[in-house]
Amino acid sequence: MSAPRRAPRRKVDGVLLLDKPLGLSSNTALQTARRLLNADKAGHTGTLDPLATGLLPLCFGEATKFAGELLDADKAYEATLKLGQTTTTADAEGEVLQTRPVQVDQARLDAAMQRFTGPICQVPPMYSALKRDGKPLYEYARAGVELEREARDVVIHSLRLLEWQGDSVRIAVDCSKGTYIRTLAEDIGELLGCGAHLTALRRTRIGDIYLNGAVTLDALESATDRDALLHPTESLLAELPEVRLDAADSDRMLHGQSVSWAEALPAQRFRTYAADGRFIGLCQIDAQGRLAPKRLVAA
Repeated sequence: MSAPRRAPRRKVDGVLLLDKPLGLSSNTALQTARRLLNADKAGHTGTLDPLATGLLPLCFGEATKFAGELLDADKAYEATLKLGQTTTTADAEGEVLQTRPVQVDQARLDAAMQRFTGPICQVPPMYSALKRDGKPLYEYARAGVELEREARDVVIHSLRLLEWQGDSVRIAVDCSKGTYIRTLAEDIGELLGCGAHLTALRRTRIGDIYLNGAVTLDALESATDRDALLHPTESLLAELPEVRLDAADSDRMLHGQSVSWAEALPAQRFRTYAADGRFIGLCQIDAQGRLAPKRLVAA
């Protein structure tokens, strides 16, 4: 008896704000959602480690054109640190390297929060997806090879203590792109003199997109109308100002032509809408001061 024939993939446009579960890779989460929506084209906006949970925007169809927009956005996390132990990976997956007594009080915790707020310098961990000679660093690390890594500048916009019980500390982190929360946990532990590693991480925000609008894979699977859970493509550009063109300029823009524009800064970018309110795409002020198409959605 032959296997039942699967329905052809269909065109689906939009953004699913997924609350990624623990233990699942970002790609596995994406492919699961893609299967449930039976979507022909899908992508994500940057990965979360399997041990991390929380906000993972998934893009379908035309929204995949704008997936990279969130890579440079600020992020927010809730992280749990275990004081007194360092590990090979700076998180709970690694082997314990050292155990030290925890002698921490409120004043020292507050001082540590203050020390790591603002512009800081981080050395990326070996267990990361950064590539060297085409291979991610974690592959070298698993082979026991330690490579020199160049420090990078990041910004911790805010760092707040949420909960503290014994050797467990939960913090809220609002940070710039490229911040490694595992490294932050490790550095806080060293400043406190006892060491630390990350035991839980939950992403709560990317740019202007928040976790409270996200759904689980279980909710997606059980939904009677799965498409209704999708957000519009332009939600990925929520941080940008919007412009609405008249009918003539809408037509020019949709044909790839720039249009006259006033009172805009060079290289300024906009969410752009046609005269009928339909989202056109991402446009930018060019060197001639005109509004030019940068990335348009298909008509």
